[in-house]
Amino acid sequence: MKRALGMAILLAVAACGGGPGRAKTPSGPAVSRVSTAAQRTTIAVTVYNNNTGLVREVRNVDLGAGRVSLEFRDVSTAIEPATVHVKSLSDGAFSVLEQNYRYDLLTPEKLLEKSVGKTIRIYRLNKETGKEEVIDAEVLSTEDGVPVLRVGNEITYGIPGRFGFSELPPNLIAKPSLVWLLESEAPKPQVEVSYLSGGLNWEADYVLSVGDEAEATGISKADLIGWVTLTNQTGTSYQNAKLKLVAGDVQRVRPPADAPVMDEMKAEESGGGGGGFKEEGFFEYHLYSLERPTNLLASETKQVTLLEGHGLDVKRRLIFAGNNGYFRGQYGQIATNQKVGVFLEIENTEKNHMGMPLPKGTIRVYKADSGGMKQFVGEDRIDHTPRDEKITVKMGESFDVVGDRKQTDYDVISSCVTETAWEISLRNHKDKPDEVIVREPVGGDWTLLQSSQTSVKEDANTLAFTAKIPARGQTKITYRIRVKWC
Repeated sequence: MKRALGMAILLAVAACGGGPGRAKTPSGPAVSRVSTAAQRTTIAVTVYNNNTGLVREVRNVDLGAGRVSLEFRDVSTAIEPATVHVKSLSDGAFSVLEQNYRYDLLTPEKLLEKSVGKTIRIYRLNKETGKEEVIDAEVLSTEDGVPVLRVGNEITYGIPGRFGFSELPPNLIAKPSLVWLLESEAPKPQVEVSYLSGGLNWEADYVLSVGDEAEATGISKADLIGWVTLTNQTGTSYQNAKLKLVAGDVQRVRPPADAPVMDEMKAEESGGGGGGFKEEGFFEYHLYSLERPTNLLASETKQVTLLEGHGLDVKRRLIFAGNNGYFRGQYGQIATNQKVGVFLEIENTEKNHMGMPLPKGTIRVYKADSGGMKQFVGEDRIDHTPRDEKITVKMGESFDVVGDRKQTDYDVISSCVTETAWEISLRNHKDKPDEVIVREPVGGDWTLLQSSQTSVKEDANTLAFTAKIPARGQTKITYRIRVKWC
């Protein structure tokens, strides 16, 4: 872990922002300067849906002239140091001699660790006198977080009391910071810093409200609301940030390190009056830009409206699925009362009041009961979906529609050719008729020899039937098929 290393990483020695001149050889002491978020003039954050964010900020910094050590505070605790880029927006303002990322944080544990071999003071209350006593102790070790001390001629540990330190150990800082050694030519330059960071992530969440189904078409009208759910686990806040989101599978050489777990989660809904996301194509991805500044607070989950669609056509489908292994062996009765899957299909087209590229995320479906109250009926994850493509949402399994699958004949024609006969029985316990798609993944080189119903060859490996089942009734499908797999 970065914090456990307890040291600064030397990242680069380069000249930048100062024109064609080269960096000078360091000589003499450097004047220390500190820059905080209070000096920011602009901040822009682009968040990818792989726990990565690009942060770009501009600050007005008071450097002075000459050799300067600049501590750049309020950066992400999950920064990727090798991606840091700094430049001056003022011509010839400074040259960068060294760049470091310091994350040896000022904590009680670190104070003790840096005090090994030194003398500290222990303040503890004398219960008899009611006064606080002071004891000098030498710190011998802090392994496993337990300080081992020498008090007088005795070595001990676990002494209760308050520890006092005579000085602050060098290189301990309150927050992770970028530190540059600069050769400054202008006293107050404008500095642009950008870096990649873990701890920033977003995903889409969709809420689909489905109405009653039309009996003639099996189509329901629905309303869809898409949310952006954004998390900031960087340990720092970005106030009034220009927010952009990138949807797509962006290649990284290595996955970013896991960010620390957030201490607190908050939710913020976007206010009314517009200012939502504007979508545009970007390289081989899609870019969503929030048309107003927003605050990305540390340890926060924020939700902002991404899209809305009303009056969508949604088609419910019941699917009874098989297995391609069924056709290579002798089984007899394979399944009884097998569940029938329930799916919703949505066309992502302008004609269907949609047509916007949909980032991957979770879609949750609700439907009103007989009393008009919305009830949760299922959820599924969808992948990145371009416009004019179909979205299929798995809802669960039907309670009232079940099926049996039985192998009625099995003939071995040759070492890798078989003929099998099948009977599929579908039962509908509802008070209204329904329709089930029987989907058989066959595999190999196959030929349908006989069937009781019209079939469809959906693709090279899939045979399908559409069965209409009467209310509180049953429908049977029988067929015979030859399969060659070698």
